[in-house]
Amino acid sequence: MKRLIAFILLVSFFYTACNSGSGERKPKVITSSSLHKDEFLVVKKVVDGDTFWAVDESGKELKIRLIGVDAPESRKTFKKEIGHFGKESKEYLTNLLIGKKIRLEYDISPTDQYGRTLAYVYLEDGTFVNAELLKNGFAKILTVPPNIKYVDEFVKLQHEARTKSVGLWKE
Repeated sequence: MKRLIAFILLVSFFYTACNSGSGERKPKVITSSSLHKDEFLVVKKVVDGDTFWAVDESGKELKIRLIGVDAPESRKTFKKEIGHFGKESKEYLTNLLIGKKIRLEYDISPTDQYGRTLAYVYLEDGTFVNAELLKNGFAKILTVPPNIKYVDEFVKLQHEARTKSVGLWKE
Protein backbone atom coordinates (compact mmCIF):
# COMPACT_ATOMS: atom_id res chain seq x y z
CA MET A 1 0.00 0.00 0.00
CA LYS A 2 2.85 2.41 0.83
CA ARG A 3 4.40 1.72 -2.57
CA LEU A 4 1.11 2.53 -4.30
CA ILE A 5 0.77 5.82 -2.44
CA ALA A 6 4.40 6.70 -3.18
CA PHE A 7 3.85 5.89 -6.86
CA ILE A 8 0.71 8.06 -7.05
CA LEU A 9 2.51 10.95 -5.35
CA LEU A 10 5.46 10.60 -7.71
CA VAL A 11 3.21 10.60 -10.79
CA SER A 12 1.30 13.63 -9.45
CA PHE A 13 4.56 15.47 -8.83
CA PHE A 14 5.84 14.85 -12.36
CA TYR A 15 2.49 15.76 -13.91
CA THR A 16 2.39 19.04 -11.99
CA ALA A 17 6.04 19.82 -12.79
CA CYS A 18 5.55 19.19 -16.51
CA ASN A 19 2.34 21.19 -16.79
CA SER A 20 3.23 24.23 -14.71
CA GLY A 21 5.75 26.89 -15.41
CA SER A 22 5.82 30.05 -17.44
CA GLY A 23 2.07 30.28 -17.90
CA GLU A 24 2.58 30.10 -21.66
CA ARG A 25 -0.43 28.98 -23.63
CA LYS A 26 0.46 25.66 -25.18
CA PRO A 27 -1.18 24.95 -28.54
CA LYS A 28 -3.83 22.28 -28.68
CA VAL A 29 -2.36 19.79 -31.09
CA ILE A 30 -4.52 17.66 -33.33
CA THR A 31 -3.47 14.44 -34.97
CA SER A 32 -4.09 13.30 -38.51
CA SER A 33 -6.35 10.52 -37.23
CA SER A 34 -8.73 13.08 -35.68
CA LEU A 35 -9.32 14.91 -38.98
CA HIS A 36 -12.17 14.11 -41.34
CA LYS A 37 -11.29 13.48 -44.98
CA ASP A 38 -12.96 16.65 -46.27
CA GLU A 39 -12.10 18.93 -43.33
CA PHE A 40 -10.29 22.14 -44.19
CA LEU A 41 -7.58 23.72 -42.05
CA VAL A 42 -6.24 27.27 -42.20
CA VAL A 43 -2.48 27.77 -42.55
CA LYS A 44 -1.07 30.02 -39.82
CA LYS A 45 2.73 29.81 -40.08
CA VAL A 46 5.27 28.53 -42.58
CA VAL A 47 8.41 27.05 -41.01
CA ASP A 48 10.30 26.50 -44.26
CA GLY A 49 9.68 25.40 -47.84
CA ASP A 50 8.21 22.03 -46.88
CA THR A 51 6.81 22.42 -43.34
CA PHE A 52 4.07 24.60 -41.85
CA TRP A 53 1.49 24.94 -39.09
CA ALA A 54 -2.27 24.87 -39.67
CA VAL A 55 -5.25 25.21 -37.35
CA ASP A 56 -8.74 23.70 -37.41
CA GLU A 57 -12.02 25.47 -36.59
CA SER A 58 -11.69 24.73 -32.86
CA GLY A 59 -8.21 26.28 -32.67
CA LYS A 60 -6.26 23.03 -32.54
CA GLU A 61 -2.88 23.17 -34.30
CA LEU A 62 -1.14 20.66 -36.54
CA LYS A 63 2.47 20.75 -37.79
CA ILE A 64 2.52 19.44 -41.34
CA ARG A 65 5.46 18.13 -43.39
CA LEU A 66 4.78 17.81 -47.12
CA ILE A 67 5.25 14.26 -48.42
CA GLY A 68 7.56 13.63 -51.35
CA VAL A 69 9.35 16.97 -51.43
CA ASP A 70 12.41 18.48 -49.79
CA ALA A 71 12.95 22.22 -49.88
CA PRO A 72 16.38 23.70 -49.15
CA GLU A 73 16.92 24.99 -45.60
CA SER A 74 15.76 28.59 -45.18
CA ARG A 75 17.65 29.22 -41.93
CA LYS A 76 20.71 27.93 -40.15
CA THR A 77 19.89 25.32 -37.52
CA PHE A 78 22.29 23.10 -35.61
CA LYS A 79 24.54 21.52 -38.26
CA LYS A 80 22.40 22.58 -41.24
CA GLU A 81 23.34 25.66 -43.24
CA ILE A 82 21.01 27.83 -45.30
CA GLY A 83 20.53 26.03 -48.60
CA HIS A 84 20.70 27.43 -52.12
CA PHE A 85 17.21 28.82 -52.87
CA GLY A 86 16.03 28.09 -49.30
CA LYS A 87 14.70 31.54 -48.53
CA GLU A 88 12.95 31.70 -51.90
CA SER A 89 11.29 28.32 -51.26
CA LYS A 90 9.97 29.46 -47.89
CA GLU A 91 8.71 32.72 -49.38
CA TYR A 92 6.95 30.84 -52.21
CA LEU A 93 5.22 28.46 -49.79
CA THR A 94 4.29 31.37 -47.51
CA ASN A 95 2.68 33.27 -50.40
CA LEU A 96 0.91 30.11 -51.54
CA LEU A 97 -0.47 29.07 -48.13
CA ILE A 98 -0.71 31.75 -45.43
CA GLY A 99 -4.32 32.37 -44.45
CA LYS A 100 -5.59 29.86 -47.02
CA LYS A 101 -7.81 26.85 -46.44
CA ILE A 102 -6.17 23.50 -47.14
CA ARG A 103 -7.23 19.87 -47.28
CA LEU A 104 -4.89 17.04 -46.32
CA GLU A 105 -4.47 13.67 -48.00
CA TYR A 106 -2.51 10.96 -46.21
CA ASP A 107 -0.42 8.04 -47.42
CA ILE A 108 0.70 4.97 -45.45
CA SER A 109 2.74 6.53 -42.59
CA PRO A 110 0.82 9.40 -40.95
CA THR A 111 3.76 10.95 -39.04
CA ASP A 112 7.55 11.19 -39.17
CA GLN A 113 10.14 10.62 -36.45
CA TYR A 114 9.67 14.23 -35.28
CA GLY A 115 5.91 13.84 -34.76
CA ARG A 116 4.97 16.00 -37.75
CA THR A 117 1.93 15.01 -39.78
CA LEU A 118 2.94 13.79 -43.24
CA ALA A 119 0.51 14.85 -45.93
CA TYR A 120 -0.22 15.74 -49.50
CA VAL A 121 -1.80 19.20 -49.36
CA TYR A 122 -4.47 20.75 -51.55
CA LEU A 123 -5.73 24.32 -51.60
CA GLU A 124 -9.46 24.91 -51.57
CA ASP A 125 -9.33 25.47 -55.37
CA GLY A 126 -7.76 22.01 -55.86
CA THR A 127 -4.14 23.14 -56.34
CA PHE A 128 -1.82 20.28 -55.34
CA VAL A 129 0.79 22.10 -53.22
CA ASN A 130 3.43 19.34 -53.16
CA ALA A 131 3.34 19.17 -56.96
CA GLU A 132 3.45 22.97 -57.34
CA LEU A 133 6.71 23.14 -55.37
CA LEU A 134 8.35 20.60 -57.69
CA LYS A 135 6.86 22.03 -60.87
CA ASN A 136 8.18 25.51 -60.09
CA GLY A 137 11.59 24.40 -58.81
CA PHE A 138 11.12 25.31 -55.14
CA ALA A 139 11.81 21.76 -53.91
CA LYS A 140 13.38 18.47 -54.93
CA ILE A 141 11.90 15.01 -54.70
CA LEU A 142 12.34 13.23 -51.38
CA THR A 143 10.98 9.71 -51.52
CA VAL A 144 10.63 7.98 -48.16
CA PRO A 145 8.85 4.62 -48.44
CA PRO A 146 6.17 3.65 -47.76
CA ASN A 147 4.81 7.13 -48.67
CA ILE A 148 5.26 6.91 -52.43
CA LYS A 149 1.75 7.39 -53.81
CA TYR A 150 2.65 10.18 -56.27
CA VAL A 151 6.31 9.39 -56.90
CA ASP A 152 5.87 8.93 -60.67
CA GLU A 153 4.12 12.31 -61.02
CA PHE A 154 6.76 13.96 -58.83
CA VAL A 155 9.64 12.54 -60.90
CA LYS A 156 8.02 13.90 -64.06
CA LEU A 157 7.47 17.37 -62.53
CA GLN A 158 11.04 17.61 -61.24
CA HIS A 159 12.42 16.54 -64.60
CA GLU A 160 10.37 19.24 -66.35
CA ALA A 161 11.54 21.91 -63.85
CA ARG A 162 15.18 20.91 -64.39
CA THR A 163 14.74 20.91 -68.17
CA LYS A 164 13.20 24.40 -68.05
CA SER A 165 15.86 25.58 -65.52
CA VAL A 166 13.28 27.04 -63.13
CA GLY A 167 13.66 27.83 -59.44
CA LEU A 168 16.58 26.12 -57.77
CA TRP A 169 17.51 24.55 -61.11
CA LYS A 170 18.56 27.91 -62.58
CA GLU A 171 22.25 28.02 -63.35
